[in-house]
Amino acid sequence: MDLGAKLLRTRWFVRAPIWAFRARLGFLFGGRLLLLEHTGRTSGKTRYVALESVDRPDPDTVIIASGFGETSQWYRNLLADPSCRVSVGTRHRASAVARPLDREETAEVLAGYRIRHPKAYRKLSGIIEETTGRDIESVPMVELSLRS
Repeated sequence: MDLGAKLLRTRWFVRAPIWAFRARLGFLFGGRLLLLEHTGRTSGKTRYVALESVDRPDPDTVIIASGFGETSQWYRNLLADPSCRVSVGTRHRASAVARPLDREETAEVLAGYRIRHPKAYRKLSGIIEETTGRDIESVPMVELSLRS
């Protein structure tokens, strides 16, 4: 198994950036990594997940991908309640609204990502396929609209 795929399945590794964001050190990750605060759809509790942004079309919009598909808890929680908070770059806990992208929008985002980051795209494609058995083109994406 590829190291990237192994790390994505390691809870402590994927949760480590959360503490940096909560300590207001999210700027260390630039705009590439973000902290998503969302509400558990059954528990009603605040949940946290660190995710890599796929695209940042403008300062108030971030596109994220659910690498584990529709079964990701954060993805399912955002479908149930799209209100969330996002920490990215120098912004801390900005209110946001999530909107799932349709297939055409997802294809457009992936095409742009492939052009801007060809090596990362190839690596990410391999990790997603190895980890989930799914093609990167089938990964659901979400647009986060941050409020000022």
